[in-house]
Amino acid sequence: KRRRGPGHDWIIVRLAARGMLGRIEVDTDHFKGNAPESCSLDTCDVPDLPPEWLSSCDVGWTTLLPRTALQADAQHRFEVSAGPATHARLAIYPDGGIARLRLFGTVTA
Repeated sequence: KRRRGPGHDWIIVRLAARGMLGRIEVDTDHFKGNAPESCSLDTCDVPDLPPEWLSSCDVGWTTLLPRTALQADAQHRFEVSAGPATHARLAIYPDGGIARLRLFGTVTA
């Protein structure tokens, strides 16, 4: 799910499996003039919640990556440690282009 409108942009992605995240990669390759100034990433662990509810109610988002400056046309890697998660929400400030978001971790039972 993606939010579009006034203010900053965000996107919610469902992880392939419930897991513990260890690394985040935010790639702004090829975005030289309209790369976002910064980003943040939150996670939540709600395996049974319908996707349309994730943006409309408080599901207990946990900040994994606080608002962090980005550079244009670059790959950004962040080492993190988080509890189990099923969804991630990437926010970009104020808006701009992200070529790829990659989340790496370990699947939990």
